[in-house]
Amino acid sequence: MHAELILNEAMMREKLDYIHANPVKHCYVNLPRRWRYSSAANYEGLVGLMKIDVRTFWLGAAAF
Repeated sequence: MHAELILNEAMMREKLDYIHANPVKHCYVNLPRRWRYSSAANYEGLVGLMKIDVRTFWLGAAAF
């Protein structure tokens, strides 16, 4: 593995989808939103463990 620069919103979404799919891939849950420590629920409009503003996440990340 190596670090990879996130260049745009589409690439960020691709990485998030990959991360959200991992608990399903490893049979820990049957849906990404059911993994307690995932932000997948937030991205589906549900309440997750932590509050995440998915509308401004990319804009906020770009500021760093």
